[in-house]
Amino acid sequence: MSLPNRAALERHLPILQWSRGYTRDTLTSDVVAAVIVTIMLIPQSLAYALLAGLPAEMGLYASILPLVAYAIFGTSRALAVGPVAVISLMTAAAIANLGITDPAQYAAAAITLAFLSGAILTVMGVFRLGFLANFLSHPVIAGFITASGILIATSQLKHILGIEAQGHTLPELVTSLWAHLPETNLYTLAIGVAATAFLFWVRKGFKPLLLKTGMKPRLADILAKAGPVLAVAVTTLVVFGFGLGERGVDIVGTVPQGLPPLTAPRLDLDLIAQLFVPALMISIIGFVESVSVAQTLAAKKRQRIVPDQELVGLGTSNIAASITGGYPVTGGFARSVVNFDAGAETPAAGAYTAVGILVAALLLTPLLFFLPTATLAATIIVAVLSLVDFSILRHAWGYSRVDFAAVSAT
Repeated sequence: MSLPNRAALERHLPILQWSRGYTRDTLTSDVVAAVIVTIMLIPQSLAYALLAGLPAEMGLYASILPLVAYAIFGTSRALAVGPVAVISLMTAAAIANLGITDPAQYAAAAITLAFLSGAILTVMGVFRLGFLANFLSHPVIAGFITASGILIATSQLKHILGIEAQGHTLPELVTSLWAHLPETNLYTLAIGVAATAFLFWVRKGFKPLLLKTGMKPRLADILAKAGPVLAVAVTTLVVFGFGLGERGVDIVGTVPQGLPPLTAPRLDLDLIAQLFVPALMISIIGFVESVSVAQTLAAKKRQRIVPDQELVGLGTSNIAASITGGYPVTGGFARSVVNFDAGAETPAAGAYTAVGILVAALLLTPLLFFLPTATLAATIIVAVLSLVDFSILRHAWGYSRVDFAAVSAT
């Protein structure tokens, strides 16, 4: 039996293609990009895990090995894989339908969901079904993401206010928030509003301010992207210093320190049957969101994305998440743009980011004990509101009344 040549291997392991001509300058660009994305990804990963109803550490676990898997099998040089808001919301909804109350079983269901999603995506890639994405209605997908952004932001208001609120639909959430509004914890509200306002300002105002001080653009960009980490550090110190945990401010608490655990999906036929349709929906939505971002960024540098190989890349990433204590992942819009803008030249930047997250999981988790959940909620709100795009209604109206009706209904 003959061994496969390099060209054949490159079709299945795209990182081999990108490795050709890898220079010191390329390495520097990838490492700098990895540092910036790591700084951004740590608070996001924690926040999105809580959004999915999972322990915060599972967000970190889902941001390590999946990045390495995508770096090996994916075709985008800039796509950053990990937990994202929409998929986290879909994960929470899927597991909520199972009626599970035990946290260990809930986590096991999320791991199984990641495995199913990974298996579906990988099979689709092997059978070259990437072309099916062309038949999906992009206005409907855009409407779905916008609606999800509104729903996610609303669901996080309870953490900003420090109250209890239930509901899976917007009317249910708003009604519950209004009913519990008198119970607002003023300390939590102060932290949540301050963190949200700061994160909104940091997106537009921090970098220009740093540039006015004479700081170099690259360093200013890194510090601006570190805004969420600064919010986490300051609010954690405030809660610790003033003992606000004893005054009703909800905190993250103990986050396990160490390497991601080796886990296995529950291959229970009844559980698989219940999770298969949600896993299929997560796979489709995740693939469409991911490949759209990858193609947009690749076009800016006249690079090429292979949809069939992207399916394999995302599939192996989800399988990697399932065997290391994570939950479903996909390519994130915000962090991929940051990765691109920071100068990532090859998928190796993702592998370097994984190393950064791994170091955080090994060394930094004890520092997160007093982190207020209001800060994580602020991180989610600021991130998802950037996905809300009502202009799609105007564009759809001008293009097609049928598309407008589909977007509006979605």
